[in-house]
Amino acid sequence: MQPVDVTFRLAAPHEAETIRLIEFEAGARFASVGMAGIADAPPMSVALVARKIAAQEIIVAVDREDVCAGFVMFEPQAGRIYVQELDVLTSHAGRRIGAALIDEVARLARSRKLLQLVLSTYREVPWNAPYYRRLGFRDIAEAELDAALIARRNAHIARGLDESRRVFMRRDLA
Repeated sequence: MQPVDVTFRLAAPHEAETIRLIEFEAGARFASVGMAGIADAPPMSVALVARKIAAQEIIVAVDREDVCAGFVMFEPQAGRIYVQELDVLTSHAGRRIGAALIDEVARLARSRKLLQLVLSTYREVPWNAPYYRRLGFRDIAEAELDAALIARRNAHIARGLDESRRVFMRRDLA
């Protein structure tokens, strides 16, 4: 069921700062689960967000007041789309906007004949892996990780993320 009070579209260049602010606010939630390092991390760079917008790899949810309520940032890969970031303003939480943003990416993937969505997230954080499982994602076993996902994991480690607390997940779209 799609939220009735939002629309979805590709992000526009003027929304780069808004996207960064949404990400920063969403990151602050990690303080409540003892992950201050994530909560205190700066938002993505403006240059990165601008590149993703130019590549048409960010979908935003916009409410009736034309407020950008959330976004999903993604990366097309061979046979799938990798979901890099999904954030919704706390003021708009509980309206299924995050689920609808994932559905928008799934719709885009299907239109490109891609068969999966994949992502990496924290195993135990309630709005991470448990949430994605409710949206139809399943854990990917270590033995199932391909070269692209192993490279992603190594990049996470290089950034200081604790991969022992994280899991790769996928949602098949066939």
